[in-house]
Amino acid sequence: MMLHVWPNALPLLAGLIGLIVGSFLNVVIHRLPLMMEQQWAKECAEFSGTNAEPETAPVFSLAQPRSRCPHCGHPIAWHENVPVLSYLFLRGKCSACRVGISVRYPLVELVVGGLFYFCVSRWGGTSTAVVWCGFSAALVTLAMIDWDTTLLPDDITLPLVWSGMIVAALQWNSGVSLSDAVWGAVGGYLSLWVVYWAFKLITGKEGMGFGDFKLFAALGAWFGWTALVPIILMASVLGAVVGIALKWSSKLREGGYVPFGPFLALAGLTAMFLGPQAILRWAGLAL
Repeated sequence: MMLHVWPNALPLLAGLIGLIVGSFLNVVIHRLPLMMEQQWAKECAEFSGTNAEPETAPVFSLAQPRSRCPHCGHPIAWHENVPVLSYLFLRGKCSACRVGISVRYPLVELVVGGLFYFCVSRWGGTSTAVVWCGFSAALVTLAMIDWDTTLLPDDITLPLVWSGMIVAALQWNSGVSLSDAVWGAVGGYLSLWVVYWAFKLITGKEGMGFGDFKLFAALGAWFGWTALVPIILMASVLGAVVGIALKWSSKLREGGYVPFGPFLALAGLTAMFLGPQAILRWAGLAL
């Protein structure tokens, strides 16, 4: 009855769920790289025959320990962790030490909420909408982690590859067959793999990481092999523009590198919104 009287009820509900998911993704963005580093240290210590950490080392995961202010250690209460609203109520500051909280936290929540709203508005209350919500959440997470750390975790990229092919097999992604998804994944991975080794053989340097191959493979699995050219074209243009802007403003990080993952993710989200061929039309390359 509510949906009949108020058609936007379902997209709005999806948007609210997106805000909550975005709040959780902020935790993933911060903690997953730290968990990876912790695991690497443990594996290195085991390989060298030393103890990586004492037996009584505290558990560190996405669920534990409880979220705290990074400046004063104040435990964040539930009412201080309501998406967007808590940030506004606290005026962007910790309730204990009054040190500023990054505006990126509510922005991530708003972006994910907006993406969920879009997916349900476009595909309705269907399995297709649900899987594209998951796709959007994964890309936002990967983009932020890569920008912060230049890491694209296998824990996210590999499930994204497989889920793209599974969604195609279940016919939840109209226009992309299982064959298109498989060859999209293969083409996405191999194309950047070839570029990586060609660049390394010519210059002796690594121009990108293996995580970029996997992310591009995931985009190929979700959009099919025909989308690879427009996606890589848009990502390359965006990366070049941002890189030049950062260089002119002297804001390039140490080593002068710009991670490529965020631009692949943005190109993937653009393809979800407009379709891959719209990117080619924008570039004046559509047939």
